[in-house]
Amino acid sequence: MVLAHGIGSVEGLPLNGELVLQTGGVVVLVSFLAVALLWRRPRFAGPVTGRPLPAVLDAPSLRSALQAVTLAGAVAIVGYGFAGPQDPDANPAPRALYVLLWVGLVPASLVFGPVWRVLNPLRLLHRLTATALRRPVHGTAPLSDRLGYLPAAAGLLVFVWLELVAPGRDRPAVVATFLLAYAVLHTLAALWFGERWFDRADAFEAYSALTGALAPIGRLDTGRIGLRNPFRGLAAVPVAPGLVGFVAVWWGSTVFDGLTGWVGWQALGLPPVLDTLVLLGLVLMVAGLYRAATGALAGPLVTTLVPIAAGYTIAHYVTLLLVEGPRGLTQLAGAQLGAVTAVPAPAIVAGAQIAAVLVGHVVAVFAAHDRSVALLPEHRRLADQVPLVLLMVGYTMAGLFLLVIS
Repeated sequence: MVLAHGIGSVEGLPLNGELVLQTGGVVVLVSFLAVALLWRRPRFAGPVTGRPLPAVLDAPSLRSALQAVTLAGAVAIVGYGFAGPQDPDANPAPRALYVLLWVGLVPASLVFGPVWRVLNPLRLLHRLTATALRRPVHGTAPLSDRLGYLPAAAGLLVFVWLELVAPGRDRPAVVATFLLAYAVLHTLAALWFGERWFDRADAFEAYSALTGALAPIGRLDTGRIGLRNPFRGLAAVPVAPGLVGFVAVWWGSTVFDGLTGWVGWQALGLPPVLDTLVLLGLVLMVAGLYRAATGALAGPLVTTLVPIAAGYTIAHYVTLLLVEGPRGLTQLAGAQLGAVTAVPAPAIVAGAQIAAVLVGHVVAVFAAHDRSVALLPEHRRLADQVPLVLLMVGYTMAGLFLLVIS
């Protein structure tokens, strides 16, 4: 049965709400006080150095091969989404999009870096189309830096609306239509603007790249792929227009999913129009509160919210990934779905959820303080960080509260 999510639902867990909320707020405050007293100079600014990995891992031929496999799988999913049975339990399209891609990209990117940039089948589709049409791969028009992440933020908003609000969102044909339209739109745009279009305009690639900035594997300043300090990777993400909006859509939509998983919300039975307004309202609220807390530093500090968004995404979707992920792989393998995959003991999952939220917020506090130390004069460092820290405390408690009630 489809509830708040495009496929499946998030299970409620035995969490002591009052204790969890108090612990979350205290952890964030204590971590901020500790770094404020002990952290006097920036540690993560500057070149991203590390230990290079074998060059073969970054070879263009390997990327093309992986993209070819992904493209073949995507074509099969779209084709079966249209021509196959329209029961989500008999068709892999919904789980492939909503679980394996959307949810699975976060843990994969946290471990291996921006994996979707390597696997993205649209990059190969664009190269093949450009070659067939005898058009230059680098495009025929310049892509304005003013756009930044705005196309990706818009694309992400359309996707989360489909995933969380749209009627019939679990129908394979609806999923296939979205995937086909997405591929056509981005391929045409890339033919015009070149491969650079995917870097910030493809919602899934931007989603994976921002999450992958926290990975221990990433691009070094030498141009090689290597092992590096994740904090340096996060600090190296360039500020660009639309980045605040993208993170606001990511975090706001996940909060919306948690809210709609609450039985009290489900009892309201709101029509899609009102659900859409609530989703937009939460996204605007996240962006507005963040800008009010950071002021002129909204752009330089926005990537410090990425650990919060990633941590809560993992916490909120962990049971969905554990249950529906294997079922999706089973469907892709052509086998029939069996019984629901066993989930670890609820107490273990609950502990992992709380840990993901708290670790994400502590990492965000460290990253925000380091960035503030680098940007602010010494006499303003503490006072100017207080609004953002209070906002992070609020985010922590809101995230934990939604885990308790959903």
